[in-house]
Amino acid sequence: MRWVIRIFLGLLLLIAIGLGAVWAFLSDPVIPQEVLLRKYGGGASKFLPLPDGAVAHYRDQGNAQGPALVLLHGNVASLHTWEPWVQLLGDEYRIISVDLPAHGLTGPTPSGDYATAGMTGFVDSFTREIGLTRFVLGGSSMGGGIALTFARDHGARLRGLILVDSAGIALPEMKPPPGLFILQTPVLRDIYRIFPRRPTFKAGLEMTYTDKSLVTPDLIDRYWELNSGPGMRDATIARFSAPWEQLVAEAKAIEASLPSLTTPTLILWGADDKLVPVRAGEILRDKIKGARLIVYPAVGHVPQEEAAEASARDVRAFLQALPGDQ
Repeated sequence: MRWVIRIFLGLLLLIAIGLGAVWAFLSDPVIPQEVLLRKYGGGASKFLPLPDGAVAHYRDQGNAQGPALVLLHGNVASLHTWEPWVQLLGDEYRIISVDLPAHGLTGPTPSGDYATAGMTGFVDSFTREIGLTRFVLGGSSMGGGIALTFARDHGARLRGLILVDSAGIALPEMKPPPGLFILQTPVLRDIYRIFPRRPTFKAGLEMTYTDKSLVTPDLIDRYWELNSGPGMRDATIARFSAPWEQLVAEAKAIEASLPSLTTPTLILWGADDKLVPVRAGEILRDKIKGARLIVYPAVGHVPQEEAAEASARDVRAFLQALPGDQ
């Protein structure tokens, strides 16, 4: 009888070792920060310690003597999304792109505050630390919602506002994304911490871009790797910890403030955006006094990349029409 038990226990041990090996093979590793810095932190990258202990990764490019344009990326993205505009507008404008907290090489921050108000405070602190008094602020997707909140709270500091497929409007037909349920469910979010996520990023990017040829292996790797640094998965869970109802209430509060905005505003949108419908851009246009909406056909959620030349041309025209103070 004892030998039967020993064989049974031995089989269980072998199964456990086998499952552990399979799980280790399949699970996503945490990528050391020094590896990410070597790959993504060269060239124009700079790092700025802020008063709250955060270290902002940013790029300050283009015409150093030109009017300043500060650009905020979208959810799980990074400052790299703005490189096409840097190349197309840098002859005339100083273009400052920054990785927001829990994104890119800025990564998790000491405060752990990744709500819209916390992100807005980060932008306020960052722009003051680099010496900007008046500037134009642009934001894509989540970054657009942060830019809207900044315009509401610090409008006197802005010469202009550029919103690209922006968050900030709660349409009745919009539903919580499946990822929100996963990140708010204890067992599922524990699995998320180690589950292989490169295929998930690939699928998400294919929804984001209309031109699928732009979803290259390098692009997928950049999103996957920059979201796999130390502490990034826990920071992502923290960012998505707010209930959907709270997020909707925050969006409605932003929407209620739109008629009081006085900052000249340009709104750019991809006609084929599957994440934030053009209807949200139309509401922004209708509620922000004097705002102009431009929609790009056959373009998805990131016109700054998919329609780089057309969108940069429209941004240049908008910037040139602003009052001359910098």
